[in-house]
Amino acid sequence: MTGSVSSSKVRTTLTIAVEGIEFDTQACMLRIKGRNVEENQYVKMGAYHTIDLELNRKFTLIKEYWDVIALERVEMACDPTQHADLGAVLLHEGLGHIILVTSSMTVVRAKIDMNVPRKRKGFCSQHDKGLLKFYDALIQGILRHINFDVIKCILIASPGFVKEQFCDYMFQQALKSDWKAITENKSKFVLVHSSSGHKHALKEVLADPTVTARLAETKAAGEVKALDTFFSVLQMEPDRAYYGIHHVEKASEASAVETLLVTDELFRSTDLPTRKKYVKLVESIKDNGGDVRVFSSLHVSGEQLGQLSGVAAILRFPMPEIDSEETDDSTESDEETFTS
Repeated sequence: MTGSVSSSKVRTTLTIAVEGIEFDTQACMLRIKGRNVEENQYVKMGAYHTIDLELNRKFTLIKEYWDVIALERVEMACDPTQHADLGAVLLHEGLGHIILVTSSMTVVRAKIDMNVPRKRKGFCSQHDKGLLKFYDALIQGILRHINFDVIKCILIASPGFVKEQFCDYMFQQALKSDWKAITENKSKFVLVHSSSGHKHALKEVLADPTVTARLAETKAAGEVKALDTFFSVLQMEPDRAYYGIHHVEKASEASAVETLLVTDELFRSTDLPTRKKYVKLVESIKDNGGDVRVFSSLHVSGEQLGQLSGVAAILRFPMPEIDSEETDDSTESDEETFTS
């Protein structure tokens, strides 16, 4: 007796309690695994199931508690233009790409493709005019698409000396036209070599170890400066600089924190109460108008901060009572130990 079994695809909605996550970098696909927690005619309650979340495929993510750090990460993924801290301008004569880079994606914001007449012996004016017109278009693209309040570093990459010529022209024009966005952020521009102005050249640029090291230093420059300021205040005005969660929480309760320095490692803690404690601290300080600097644990500045418990603060005004409170607490503890 022979026969065949027919099968067909059905579209259904599952609610999965996520237990495992895997990201396929080649297919750009997120694979999640977990148990089905809602009645479904095709998948039994409690049965394990794997779902592939593809790019542009809608899904609903449910969490019992959304903290400010988690929400910022979602916002960053949904709108990279507002959170990309690395920009890149790849160019060769007549072709340029303005690109924004986040930790999870690369977005081409503008492509400038213009005909630049070839340079001929004794007839350079047409070539020069075409080149300057191309440079002007690139500059306008940078002003339009780069958010200098967010961006920490802008790579200018090209073969040969095109990048130097372009930057010299851009900074001259910025001074003439009073483009403060460029003149005030001149230190954020980093010149590097690329084989071309095509967008695929960005991969080779970011793979260069020397570029990676320079990027780490440039992108972390604000954090490095904040840490240097902290150490300086700690030395000159010790009552305005504290580290350790106990001291910083006391200062936060008094709305005294001007700048909070904290490592990203603390927000990745597997202990939920610990994570919530630091998230609450960040929210409180932001609500009181304080500045929050999150340090990467992969950078030397983050390692230094990690040696100071991972959290520190520069205060708006001196609070010597924080130290005295700790002394009183330790004295009381000693007395209790003695009398018992």
